[in-house]
Amino acid sequence: MLLPLMEEFYTIQGEGYNTGKAAYFIRIGGCDVGCHWCDVKESWDANIHPLTPAEQIVGNVLSWKAKSVVVTGGEPLIYNMDHLTSLLRQKNIETYIETSGAYNMSGEWDWICLSPKKTMEPKEDVYKKANELKVIVYNSHDFKWAEEQAARVSESCYLYLQPEWSKKDKTTPEIIEFVKANPRWMISLQTHKFLNIP
Repeated sequence: MLLPLMEEFYTIQGEGYNTGKAAYFIRIGGCDVGCHWCDVKESWDANIHPLTPAEQIVGNVLSWKAKSVVVTGGEPLIYNMDHLTSLLRQKNIETYIETSGAYNMSGEWDWICLSPKKTMEPKEDVYKKANELKVIVYNSHDFKWAEEQAARVSESCYLYLQPEWSKKDKTTPEIIEFVKANPRWMISLQTHKFLNIP
């Protein structure tokens, strides 16, 4: 019923399969996955973010023209998402999640973006349900790890490689060559950063 809400905003989805779509972002505080290159480390400590009723969050969504919501973090699946997604679906709002998969799946989702991290392996149920696998490329070893992750998702799951922002000048050319050699993969870019929007 209550979630540690770090921030919420209406914007354009910047990365992955749904790039370019208008979406209301709900960023939930709390994460123990601990990616050293995380660009929202302020989300890690759930205690500094106010516990907010799911009904209030949904009310905020409805004050905009949003047709879809992206729940992200932090790691949102630390918390049970059943109540929030049920309320959103009652209002005909599409529900998307971005998760590391480190915790068991909860909630009803129209789209699941799994972005696995080496520090905490995803749960099997998240691998099976993922619509999109998005692997962040920080160094050359990440290509091998990406292939290992791709072997665990369903055949219908879309596969994306995304350069880690601070390393993009080095890794983007490597990703381009990898995708040309392995065309089942696609490139995801953080277009919201190029556009200078949240």
